Amino acid sequence: MSAAEPLFALTSALQAQGGVQRLGVAVSGGGDSLAALLLAVEALGAARVAAVTVDHGLRAESASEARFVAETCARLGVAHQVLNWEGAEAEGNLQDAARRARLQLIGTWAAGRVDAVIVAHTLEDQAETLLMRLARGSGIDGLAAMAPAREHGGMLWLRPFLTTTRAALREVLRARGQEWIEDPSNEDRQFQRVRVRQALAALEPLGITAQGLAQTAARMQHARAALEVQTQAALTAHVTEDRGTQLIDRAALTLPEEIRDRLFAHLLMALSHTPYRPRLAALQRLITEGGVLSGCTLSDEGAHLRLAREAQAVAGHAVPVGEIWDQRWTAKGPETANAQIAAMGAEGLAQLSAQAKSGLHPHWRDTGLSEATLRATPAIWQNQRLISAPFAFYPQKWQLFARPIPPIGKVMAISH
Repeated sequence: MSAAEPLFALTSALQAQGGVQRLGVAVSGGGDSLAALLLAVEALGAARVAAVTVDHGLRAESASEARFVAETCARLGVAHQVLNWEGAEAEGNLQDAARRARLQLIGTWAAGRVDAVIVAHTLEDQAETLLMRLARGSGIDGLAAMAPAREHGGMLWLRPFLTTTRAALREVLRARGQEWIEDPSNEDRQFQRVRVRQALAALEPLGITAQGLAQTAARMQHARAALEVQTQAALTAHVTEDRGTQLIDRAALTLPEEIRDRLFAHLLMALSHTPYRPRLAALQRLITEGGVLSGCTLSDEGAHLRLAREAQAVAGHAVPVGEIWDQRWTAKGPETANAQIAAMGAEGLAQLSAQAKSGLHPHWRDTGLSEATLRATPAIWQNQRLISAPFAFYPQKWQLFARPIPPIGKVMAISH
């Protein structure tokens, strides 16, 4: 794999997506992202490009850097917006919190404005990511590092420069007389990526180069794609939907371990709307012992396993009928004032039990679903009164509809 010329790398990435009419560029003011901005303007024209800068407020210079990007965009004729993050006091891994916030802020900004967003990660970023994943003992997905294209949060994210060196992007700027900002945190050894970057330089005499590591990541991406095809086939063969839960036949437990784990991880991510796979040890413990993970429950029902939402994960969440509940459910029924979709919960089951005693419908225990499973199912409420429970003999002309489980590989996060 040879390093790609920057403009060719960008145009090839856009053509691979069937053409992009409006392109968003995440621009920090650093050399990589500014080069991406200039190349986007050359490829599409300024009118078809929009830029966004996230000011994390983590450094005193961040506001002036955002102004620098705004001035550059004004000169180029590119629409630009600065988004501010208020989480500088976040506890825990601040860099990870900032990265996730950036993804969410840019995704919200991009929706309805552009068709795709490009992020200017380079060949060296890819190599560093692989080494960091290797240090964590990652499997194939982790060692595949960053994907050149990924859909996340309803937006297409592109990394067209994963085969382009940082030096090549800097040359783009020099050739066009464009200045850029060097982030001092890129030399701060408290950050793992900086330490890995320095270690990579030390490994070059052994033949372990950024280009070779990026090539390994590309091969891992091919392996992951092949595994996803096999997992999708297993999903089709062994999993069926039942009243919003997933029935997994026991034959799935005899699948090759890699395919089995991927199948369960995908279902967990899809039901809980979590873009990150659970840790392997926790996932395998769930598969063998059942229990709760990622806001879902897995129970053994003899002929099959049942994966369902955990009642506690959806308790207290309610939306008006007409909106989407738990990012998956919609309802249709007679026009009713103040009608809401919310979890059945213990109160819903108590109301159903009272109705069953009066002969209004069979008891909810006759559904074949456990109490824990039913408590997490959606129901229709009006002013604290249960007015329909389509999964428990109380339809009252209401229907519930669930979004289908997405294909394998469509719920993974953009990783850094």
